[in-house]
Amino acid sequence: MNIDYAQLAALSAILRNGSFEGAASELGITQSAVSQRLKALEDRAGTPLVKRGQPCEGTETGRRLAAHLDQVGMLENALARDLDALTPRSARLRIAVTADSLATWVLPAIARVPDLLFDLVVDDQDFSADWLRRGEVVAAVTSHEAPVAGCDSLPLGDMDYVASASPAFVARHFPDGVTAAAISKAPMLVFDPKDRLQQIWMGKYLGAAPTPPSHRLPSSSGFVDACLLGLGWGMNPAPLVAPHLANGTLVPLLPNAPLATPLFWQSTRLLRPALEPLTQAIKQTARAALS
Repeated sequence: MNIDYAQLAALSAILRNGSFEGAASELGITQSAVSQRLKALEDRAGTPLVKRGQPCEGTETGRRLAAHLDQVGMLENALARDLDALTPRSARLRIAVTADSLATWVLPAIARVPDLLFDLVVDDQDFSADWLRRGEVVAAVTSHEAPVAGCDSLPLGDMDYVASASPAFVARHFPDGVTAAAISKAPMLVFDPKDRLQQIWMGKYLGAAPTPPSHRLPSSSGFVDACLLGLGWGMNPAPLVAPHLANGTLVPLLPNAPLATPLFWQSTRLLRPALEPLTQAIKQTARAALS
């Protein structure tokens, strides 16, 4: 179909703001005009593009079309850098990152490319590449080394995790040492249903992966705070807990028992030149922060 970019901009603004009102304010037009542009685009596409609600969300096709507009913006921005006659416009970049990367090194990386606007999608490292496969992001921090079709894959380093808890928690729940039997009863912190780091660590170092009682806490910094407060034990990113391990407010469950998760930067090959400044910033910052 032929794409009308004014209509596509209306769709993108709706999804970004979560409402027709917010889209109208951003674009400087009326809500009626936003609705008309969306309806015209849906008629062209032959399918609904927005799920009405609070907030409004995109259908699979709607999210893919909105991502296309971001890609066009990136290409235009890169072209403007090379041609003095063109005025660069703010390009919006949607990338998928892990929560632990966001809490430790991603923000310093993207701060090194101030001419871009970012829409960060947070997902588990084992699932972030799925956003690339669906065409909804242009790059992702992922644990998958094999490139997604049409993408480049760049190794970043390992995110090291430490199974850790407060000294009081360890004394209470593991008086005779950390064993598979003892850990099966000790409260554990889980980020979300996708989080399997705890089971992987238990299987590797204890020879079993029980299902202990658990708190669900979708926050990297919240994990650390919960461990400090004695709520449970968790797999904490080494950069976040290094000061606490050094001063003794947190202790590892087992000595010298880290869990390393390799991370990769996968990005759309079509946009390689436009993404190069960000790719270099991601590469340099990650390699300074990761093992």
